[in-house]
Amino acid sequence: MKQIIFESSPAFIFVCAAIGLGYAWLLYRSKNPWNTTLNKVLFALRAALTFLLTFFLLGPIVKQVQNQYEKPLFFFLQDNSVSVRETMDSLRRGTLVQNLESARSAMQEKGYEAVVLNFTGEGTDSSFTNTTSNLHEALRSIDNRYEGRSIGGVVLVSDGIYTTGMSPLFGNYSYPVYSVGVGDTTVRPDLMIRNLIYNKIAYQGNKFPLRVEVSAKGFSQDRATVSLLHKGKLVDQKIESIPTDGLMQLEFQPLASEQGIQRWDVVVEEKSGEQNLKNNRTSVFIEVVEGRKKILLIASSPHPDIKALRSVIEQNNNFEFFLHIPGVEETDPKNLQPDAIDLAILHQVPDMRGRTRNLFQRLALSRISLFIVLGNNSDLNQIIQQKMPLAFEQLPRQWDEVTPVINTAFSHFTLSTEANSAFSGFPPVQVPFGKIQVPVNVSPLLMQRVGSLTTDKPLLYIQQDDVRKTAMMMGEGLWRWRLHEFSRTEKTEAFDEVFGKLFQYLTTTDDKRKFRSYPVQQQFSETEPVMFESQVYNDIYEPVYGNTIKLELTSEQGERSQYSYTLSPGNSRYPIGGLKEGVYRYSASTELNGKVESVGGQFL
Repeated sequence: MKQIIFESSPAFIFVCAAIGLGYAWLLYRSKNPWNTTLNKVLFALRAALTFLLTFFLLGPIVKQVQNQYEKPLFFFLQDNSVSVRETMDSLRRGTLVQNLESARSAMQEKGYEAVVLNFTGEGTDSSFTNTTSNLHEALRSIDNRYEGRSIGGVVLVSDGIYTTGMSPLFGNYSYPVYSVGVGDTTVRPDLMIRNLIYNKIAYQGNKFPLRVEVSAKGFSQDRATVSLLHKGKLVDQKIESIPTDGLMQLEFQPLASEQGIQRWDVVVEEKSGEQNLKNNRTSVFIEVVEGRKKILLIASSPHPDIKALRSVIEQNNNFEFFLHIPGVEETDPKNLQPDAIDLAILHQVPDMRGRTRNLFQRLALSRISLFIVLGNNSDLNQIIQQKMPLAFEQLPRQWDEVTPVINTAFSHFTLSTEANSAFSGFPPVQVPFGKIQVPVNVSPLLMQRVGSLTTDKPLLYIQQDDVRKTAMMMGEGLWRWRLHEFSRTEKTEAFDEVFGKLFQYLTTTDDKRKFRSYPVQQQFSETEPVMFESQVYNDIYEPVYGNTIKLELTSEQGERSQYSYTLSPGNSRYPIGGLKEGVYRYSASTELNGKVESVGGQFL
């Protein structure tokens, strides 16, 4: 539908016509050298042109309204997991797929745009090979993918078993969910390992707890035998009476004697009448390490930043955290000795009142890594005197507000693109106002941005020299960043990634080896290749290419596989696929300056 709208009254159109005719009449009323016919044509053109010009002065607007009608959406969400396939034969699965298609057609006839999806967001799936079931994420993804559309409802066709994510009972969805149960509802006698509770990291020489929850159906007033095995040998065994509710909790305390990723098997002895024996056995993989890195956080007074940094540190099981606030929360004096810790975080230390000055001077003279967070209470003069990587043309007396921007040229460790975009929207922090002077050998991780202008002033930077690694954060208020990210995404992944990797870097000792070869991560899925990264350096630690890398993998059963590839620029990684579940030990070697260099390790 089209409509013409005027800034003035439409009655002025008649005035425009009168002006056009009058102006043409004035010009062509007298006799002219051309004939009468041409005079009439020129009169009409002049009148029409004048009318149009005056008409446009009225400011006419052509408004076009186009109505587009969208059908409401209706979804059939099909559970395509392995658990459904194991309880339904191929005929019943095929019938289920056909029924879903028939229901979709019926909803189409009722005026809906009906769609059948499986948990991966695709169409119908009769193979039922999905190894994980995240019911909440499958329902939530419909909201995300079809945001702004009218959704009439979702029919969830599932056996109700979810292996990842939270229960859909606690989800908040913008549409009604109608559930249809499928699978086998027959209750059969079964002993099942329901849950395992353990720490992923244990420390060599210590015992660690391993709690096993066993569910028993149809075996009341009976006894169950649960065994713990390591490398095929029996470590411990417990025989317990099955309680009335059928839920047993048993706790083992094995000794972590060997370093590396170790495998423990939990086995429930089968009983007569059991049909499903797959859930009677499971394995856990625990990394046994020599000891944890100790991180000491010293603050002049309580501050929300402490909680934000502590939350990041405690996520990493390789870290042990100590907090020292004089007069508020003091740690054991032995933890304040430089030789007892790997990293000291100094939050507004030393302070203007001098409560932490002696402790700061002791740590500044040591060789441990430091992470200094400046604030309004920081004694900048003391920090400069201790030859920290910080100087000003004139000691600042005021503070300025700046926002963070990740430095894309930072090379000590890599950050995800999600972290880059998240930090660009973080709220401001207060930094000293003035011209900062930093050494040329520092590496900025975050830059200061004032308004929309990214300056050349670093906000968070790192200096590494022969003595130590030092990180300098120019302002306090980190807690606002973490809280801001959580308010937007209900997660703190970007903040935790940046500061988690920063702490890992500061607590890591330098690797001076000229040959390095390692898997890019410690754990891989069965469906993805194991990726190895190899690096070769000369005497001045410049990358060298052309070396042949030989790899040998050994499985838990002693089976060996050998591989080789040649390093070249842009080709330092080598994928290995087709490996089965388990712990593998690897040995990598290459020839460097006529000598064979080798490294080893393991992965899961």
